[in-house]
Amino acid sequence: MVQKAKILLVDDRPENLLALEAILSALDQTLVRASSGEEALKALLTDDFAVILLDVQMPGMDGFETAAHIKRRERTRDIPIIFLTAINHGPHHTFRGYAAGAVDYISKPFDPWVLRAKVSVFVELYTKNCKLREQAALLRLQLEGGGVGGDTAKESAGLLAELSARLAAVEEQAEALSKQLGEEAADPAVVATAAHLERKLTGLRRALDALEPGAGGAAPVVPAQN
Repeated sequence: MVQKAKILLVDDRPENLLALEAILSALDQTLVRASSGEEALKALLTDDFAVILLDVQMPGMDGFETAAHIKRRERTRDIPIIFLTAINHGPHHTFRGYAAGAVDYISKPFDPWVLRAKVSVFVELYTKNCKLREQAALLRLQLEGGGVGGDTAKESAGLLAELSARLAAVEEQAEALSKQLGEEAADPAVVATAAHLERKLTGLRRALDALEPGAGGAAPVVPAQN
């Protein structure tokens, strides 16, 4: 079974962290607190997270600076970041959030149902990626292991075909979404989310293609995040 996804909550105000925990508790995932940007970066050194909820206004290292550090690290640069802010200085302020690498930018007070729904999307994507990676790793061991029986080899080939078909279906949906976004003025958050999804799908496809008989070499490592 895939372990619960970890969600990083970053805010310098304890009451805000408590409110976020109350809102997201229904998702039944692991919620990790960080009361500063520095504390968040320490947590990201050892744990993998499905999504980060990051307050913009914090003393010392603010949300923008924290996001910049996160995006510079190889290990953490693909983790989705949702900015939370109590101020709104117009489109320029919002653009700064997206430029810092956020997939969404939400002003307080926010609708708890909307926030929970947005977080659940990234948790679901993270969980599916984890399952696919585990299945791909198991399949690679079966294909590369010596003395594999005929029945096992057939099962491995069938699993590979099933994984490839599932991924192809998701790729088709992502392609249709990208085409739609190109034809209309889309919300920046939607565009950023679609781009993030495309990057993850590309990595998964490369890993799967490397498992094909005769592909040569080991499958590339797919980032553990999301």
